[in-house]
Amino acid sequence: MNIAQNFLASAVGPEIRPDTEFRNHILTITAAADDGRPLLDRKAYERLAATLLAAADDDAVRVVVLRGLSGCFCLGGDLSEFLDATKHEALIEAVTGMFRALATFPKPIVACVDGDAVGVGCTILFHCDMVIASPSSTFRVPFVDLGLVPDAATSILAPERMGYAAAFRFFCLGDTLTASEAKDLGLVAEIAAEATEDWTYSRARQLAKKPVEALRQTRELLRRDGKHLCDRIDEEVSLFHKALQDETTLRRLARIARRAA
Repeated sequence: MNIAQNFLASAVGPEIRPDTEFRNHILTITAAADDGRPLLDRKAYERLAATLLAAADDDAVRVVVLRGLSGCFCLGGDLSEFLDATKHEALIEAVTGMFRALATFPKPIVACVDGDAVGVGCTILFHCDMVIASPSSTFRVPFVDLGLVPDAATSILAPERMGYAAAFRFFCLGDTLTASEAKDLGLVAEIAAEATEDWTYSRARQLAKKPVEALRQTRELLRRDGKHLCDRIDEEVSLFHKALQDETTLRRLARIARRAA
């Protein structure tokens, strides 16, 4: 096996997944369900966490590119899993594992966003060191409208990145941000002037060529230890889980799920 096959086998088992690629010290991970839907379900959370944990320990991986589907980055979590109480325990465990893997990941993550980034499809971007977006991309976090709280420690990361007033409007009003607005608020680092994926990999290759230890240490100094984020993730997930036991919230989620079907 070459380095890429070794990594992929250790991360996701004997089958080399088509949604995970490795080349020139850059690991590409696709945020989507196994069946190709532009959302994250329990299996997708588990896969992402396992892949990130393996990449953290693999010296061959220097940079991660997190991408969604072309024309639609990620529409958030699978609402059908929220509505099935028998799935909540496994879902909460998978969600927490993925968020913790992101919060403590020791290497640069560059996101490639083309299209809509909604809910968890948006909050995971706050853990990325650079977000490269297409001009047509949009960003929305409708948690409050669903009767839920934000996730992924964004109750810390969003005010830090955007400022309290902007974070309050974004999360509590649930407004949709254009790529330009997201860039002005600091969520997006760059809007691609050409093919978004090409632009993203250009930045990823730049990072992969940097002295590894200096890049790691600089990133650590800029980001701080991830423990406080993990503590907040646990708090958010606890509130999220309680909300899923509320009948009013469940009816609201069911109506939205039916409209989306």
